[in-house]
Amino acid sequence: MTAVRNGRVPQRRIAETVAAELRTLILDVEDYRLPTQEQLVRDFGVSYPSIREALRILETEGLVTVRRGNVGGADVHRPDETSAAYHLGLSLQAGRVTLRDLAHGLRMLEPLCAAECAKRDDRSEVVVPALTAAIEESSDVVTEGAEFTHSARDFHDLVVSFTPNATLRYAVGSYVALWTAQEEAWAEARHRHGEYPSQLEAEAAVRTHRKLLKEITAGHADKAESLARAHLAATQDLVLERYGDRIVDASAAMARQALRNRGRSRL
Repeated sequence: MTAVRNGRVPQRRIAETVAAELRTLILDVEDYRLPTQEQLVRDFGVSYPSIREALRILETEGLVTVRRGNVGGADVHRPDETSAAYHLGLSLQAGRVTLRDLAHGLRMLEPLCAAECAKRDDRSEVVVPALTAAIEESSDVVTEGAEFTHSARDFHDLVVSFTPNATLRYAVGSYVALWTAQEEAWAEARHRHGEYPSQLEAEAAVRTHRKLLKEITAGHADKAESLARAHLAATQDLVLERYGDRIVDASAAMARQALRNRGRSRL
C-alpha cells in the first residue's frame, strides 16, 4: 500500500479512485459520455494531472480512447466480446496456444449456440430475420475475396449473440471474436497473395448458412448443432491447413476492436 506523506493523498491513489468511479459509470450507465476534463476536475475536486492519470488507467483497460491534440476529448467503449477476446488472446498467446487448439475448442462450444437459437420461442421474430439479412449480405459479396470473409463471419457472430444464456453468450462470443480476428487476418493475407479460396467455395459456405438457418427456423436444435459443427470444421480447415501451428495473435483482436471503436466514434 502506498504511504501517505505529509498528510497528502498520493496523486496515483487519487487517480485510481477517480478511475474506479468513472469505470462504474461506464459499466452501469448505458450510453454514458465522459464530461470534459475541465468538468471532471470540478466534479471530483482534483487536479488536472489526476484526471489525466485516471483517463490513462481507463484507456489501458480499453474503456476509453483519449483523443489528443487540437480535437481533444475521450470516447467511451463499453466492454464487449471483442474487447474480452483481446485479453483472452493475451492469455492464450502467453500460453503458446495454437490456432488449431483454438479452432477445436470453438468446435465444441459454438454449435451449442446454434442449438440454443433453435430452441428460442421467439426465433421467428428475432433470430431468423437477422440471420436472413446477414446471409443475403454475404451472398452479395461472394466474388469480393476478403470482404466475403468479413461478411460471412457476421453470421457466426449473430448466432452467438442470440444465445439466451448470458454466460454462454459472453464466453463463446469472446472465443468467436478471437477466431474471427485470426480468420480475417488470414483472409486479407491470402487475398493480397492471390490465394483466396474460389467463388465456388464462398457460395458453398452461403448454402451451408442457409441450411443452418432452415434448421434453426424449424426448431431442430440437434440438427442445427450437428450442422454447425461440421461447417466449422470445414471452414476452419482452410485456415488451419497453413496456419494451424501458429500461436494465437492477440494483436489481431486488438486491431479488430480498434476498427469497431472508430466506427462507433463516427456514429
